[in-house]
Amino acid sequence: MTQGNAFDPECPTRQVLDRIGDRWTVLIVLSLRDGARRFTELRKAVNGVTPKVLTQTLRAMERDGLLTRRVFAEVPPRVEYELTPLGMSLQGPIQAITDWAEKNMSEVMAAREAALQT
Repeated sequence: MTQGNAFDPECPTRQVLDRIGDRWTVLIVLSLRDGARRFTELRKAVNGVTPKVLTQTLRAMERDGLLTRRVFAEVPPRVEYELTPLGMSLQGPIQAITDWAEKNMSEVMAAREAALQT
């Protein structure tokens, strides 16, 4: 196994960090933690994402092995997205960061406000 170097711009680790550090990826992982969801359910859960950006993010996550897309032969076709085991392994780190953000939100907002005052 090759050791990665996130500080090297040519290292694939950077691409992985870009994917998992994307705000939409984070919210999609959190939205799928309880199981598969349809596109419209994801769009409602990930409030504020456009259909185009959601589609792009879902395709990138599928390409990277983080989720699966399952099409059901129905009229109209039903499509569900679900985390793969690799995608599920992101839940712990993402939840830890989410918990940190929620715990420290007031301090961060106060710091922003103070910076605007100077």
